[in-house]
Amino acid sequence: MNTDESTKTPRSAEDLSASLKKRGHVVTSWDELPLVTMDETGIETSSYRIGLPDNDDAPTVFKVNFPPNCRVEAHTHSCDYSEIILKGSQKVSGKWLHEGDIRVGLANKGYGPLIAGPEGASVLVIFSDGNWPAIGIGLAMEAPLTQQNS
Repeated sequence: MNTDESTKTPRSAEDLSASLKKRGHVVTSWDELPLVTMDETGIETSSYRIGLPDNDDAPTVFKVNFPPNCRVEAHTHSCDYSEIILKGSQKVSGKWLHEGDIRVGLANKGYGPLIAGPEGASVLVIFSDGNWPAIGIGLAMEAPLTQQNS
């Protein structure tokens, strides 16, 4: 990890892979991982794979920042996963979760909607493999998977 904050730049999957292959381990930070912002919601996310970045069977870890009152429609994933609320709150399928709460989900079992609390939510999501892309169900089949609450 860079110690000088001013020199932190995103590390590519190729860079991480080369470091892992050479040393057997790598140290990085969320600040060094590419940040993706979803324009329609303002959700910000960074991710990495446990193991080589090109291994689709490797667990995938996301840090997701939801803006206040952000809504994600009901959906599922093709793999098992776990979510840990790091900061803020989030309502999932009608139940409020708060800092420190852990939710475990099975593949192909729908949940949602997800609604971030008034302060937003920062969530660590761990997927069992690379089959994490959301699959919309219910309203999410007809509307965008994510939207900003009014």
